[in-house]
Amino acid sequence: MTPTKGYAAQGATTPLAPYTFERRDLRPHDVQLDILYCGVCHSDLHTARNEWHGTAYPCVPGHEIVGRVTKVGDHVTKFKVGDLAGIGCLVDSCQECHNCKQGLEQYCEEVATQTYNSPDRVDKSVTLGGYSNLIIAKDDFVLKVSEKLPLEGVAPLLCAGITTYSPMRHWKVGKGHKVGVLGLGGLGHMAVKLAVSFGAEVTMLSTSPSKEADAKRLGAHRFALTKDPEQLKGLGNYFDFIIDTVSAEHDYNMYLGMLNTNGVMICVGAPPTPAQVPAFNLIFQRRSIAGSLIGGLPETQEMLDYCAEHNIVSDVEVIAMKDVNESYERMLKGDVRYRFVIDMATL
Repeated sequence: MTPTKGYAAQGATTPLAPYTFERRDLRPHDVQLDILYCGVCHSDLHTARNEWHGTAYPCVPGHEIVGRVTKVGDHVTKFKVGDLAGIGCLVDSCQECHNCKQGLEQYCEEVATQTYNSPDRVDKSVTLGGYSNLIIAKDDFVLKVSEKLPLEGVAPLLCAGITTYSPMRHWKVGKGHKVGVLGLGGLGHMAVKLAVSFGAEVTMLSTSPSKEADAKRLGAHRFALTKDPEQLKGLGNYFDFIIDTVSAEHDYNMYLGMLNTNGVMICVGAPPTPAQVPAFNLIFQRRSIAGSLIGGLPETQEMLDYCAEHNIVSDVEVIAMKDVNESYERMLKGDVRYRFVIDMATL
């Protein structure tokens, strides 16, 4: 066993605090990383505060992990000590079902093992995440990271990056398409960067006028303030795709009306209340509303390689480990541009 330092929530209403625990001994296909940076995802907050229910305490969040390999198991051939590597939202899956065999481990029919708050498939212990100085995972779930990019900006690609990359690749978003991005946060800013890089015309749809300058700095071609009816004129039947990143309650029907015939609204945010969508809003114009969850391991590696080639990283604010509780409160207020990333040297 390996002594490990981290930060954990001990209950739904307690702040995260220093926590010492032990990582398992390496299995033959395991890779151990010393963590350099770990992004702070809204899912971390939801889980730490038991807002999705089912949190096992103590809970060590964190699934946007970049680090350097310090040990490898006897059967590992893809990594060696000293390599840069990343770990995202998954650390294992059944690897036998139809989806896993297609590289869609995120949709594992036996339920994939999450990086934290998930039962280990071998010893049934609860996984503990990246708010820690080191982590161990099966080699098939560890990703190669380029030396070309700033690592603090790479870390959020392991969740925010792949969450927006995967659906756009699935629906083949590219040149000639008109894409609306709903919400400019951790997911939305990556959706803008990626959609622009794919050659699409991108419009930021936001309730906040203060986001216009940033949206255009990130590459958006247009900006529409969704509270202003004048700015929405001309957007009916306009978009081929809308990437909906909003996790708060909102009116899906307003945005469905902006889709062209055969248009698709792709939901990657997870609001707490169900969508209320009359069938007629889909039947006419043959519109669709769909969802997407991160990406499988092959596609996540493809995304990391694409971002390295095109110099795409997340816009981040680097924080010390001791400031993670404050970052949660700021995240709730939307006071982050656009992802907090913990520098693990401060642990």
